[in-house]
Amino acid sequence: MKMIIATVKPHRFDTVMHALSKDDVLGLTTWEIRGFGRERKDRTEIYRGTTYKTELKPMQLLMVAVTDDLVERTKATIIEHANTGEISTGKIFVLNLEDAVRIRTGESGDIGLL
Repeated sequence: MKMIIATVKPHRFDTVMHALSKDDVLGLTTWEIRGFGRERKDRTEIYRGTTYKTELKPMQLLMVAVTDDLVERTKATIIEHANTGEISTGKIFVLNLEDAVRIRTGESGDIGLL
């Protein structure tokens, strides 16, 4: 099992999510985040009527736990649907996942994911 963590531009998130759901990914977890990469430019943001400058760009983080046989396909789907061709499009991280347990039934391992 693997945990795939990806950051994507917020306007590409729905496209990525729908593509993953068609690609046998049964669930995901997401957060709205802010960060920076190699391109660090001041951005002007407005929050509650106040204008301020920040180096942090808004991104959407998603976490998907998949069986080993779905890793490459899941990465390819994220790349295909998140890519804007611009700098700061996002990143994908793949981590080993020791176990997954479905709380309701107690099932674990690959069965706990499905």
